[in-house]
Amino acid sequence: SWSENILEHFLRNNQITTKDGAEITWYHAANHKAQMNEALKSTAHMIEADILLPDDESEHGQPVMAHPPETSSDNTLQEWLAEVVKSNKGIKLDFKSLAAVEPSMTLLENVKRHLMRPVWINADILPGPNGSGKVVDAKLFIDTVTSFFPDVTFSLGWTTGWHPQKVNEGYSWPMVEEMEYICHELSQPVTFPVRAALVRQSCSQLLWLLKKSDRYSLTVWTGKDDNYSVEDLLCIRDHFDKSQVFYDILEPQNYEFKQAVGI
Repeated sequence: SWSENILEHFLRNNQITTKDGAEITWYHAANHKAQMNEALKSTAHMIEADILLPDDESEHGQPVMAHPPETSSDNTLQEWLAEVVKSNKGIKLDFKSLAAVEPSMTLLENVKRHLMRPVWINADILPGPNGSGKVVDAKLFIDTVTSFFPDVTFSLGWTTGWHPQKVNEGYSWPMVEEMEYICHELSQPVTFPVRAALVRQSCSQLLWLLKKSDRYSLTVWTGKDDNYSVEDLLCIRDHFDKSQVFYDILEPQNYEFKQAVGI
């Protein structure tokens, strides 16, 4: 089932040793064929990739694997799935627009019986701290995905920004309260992707959110130019249940963090 907790899945398959979200390893932005192939050969448990519909008509409305500002790719979702199903990797599919969701769900449905592993479906559905990106309509996104897959795991986030020259606000009470309002009626597991550089100043709000349901978790991610410390990550680790927080972070902080926590 795609609603199975990923820790349970990878424990059952002897790929991790404890119910600790820090044990799960990630490969981020496995969009182009070269990155996808590298991800499939890697030790990562979960592969994250981005999906959009290209602006031009040459792909005939085929969803492709790309992250804005890119709008085209050497890899369609259909080609990507054909390779990924041969592996044992879990997947997280990140949608930047609503238009790509329905055609992508159709393609996913075609390979569902071959995907007996975690599948997370992600979109930023609310404006967040310093966020200027476009949000994906929450109701339409959730309704479209659940019409195909009622038990999929959702990854529902906020648009965010981080500015080196400014004081960066964290996730505010109205932001987490609105997210809880959207998610409390869902029956699926939900993970909230949160930006590493903004979590320390938002601990109270995010703790409150996670306590609202045992279906909830956090996935800590980072922008490549964000400035944050391993101490920030250790602060998260000290305050939150280890089974409720995943870390999709870049090097060198990822290595330093794993060393610091003994993984």
